[in-house]
Amino acid sequence: MEELQTELLKLATSNADYEKVSDDIHRRRDQKQKLQVENANRDELKKRMADMSTFLKKQSIALTEYYEQLVRRLIEKVTIFEDKFNVEFKSGLTVDVNE
Repeated sequence: MEELQTELLKLATSNADYEKVSDDIHRRRDQKQKLQVENANRDELKKRMADMSTFLKKQSIALTEYYEQLVRRLIEKVTIFEDKFNVEFKSGLTVDVNE
């Protein structure tokens, strides 16, 4: 990126056509910003999954029936279809259940 900016300055001061280099810089800048957003989203997902895992490990009892507090803490929504249902966890993970 730095090399392209230096080249752009050289072209601009020599009145050369620097549009191609300028477009390349903008494209790479946009690409970098997109990657940074994707990394931030991935890091947030990892944190939520780690929080969910930590919470589950702290539970001292084996669950054999519905537990309201656990459901509210972990599950964002459940979508019911004719032949399956979909569970979306607050971590962003989704699971299809075909039963």
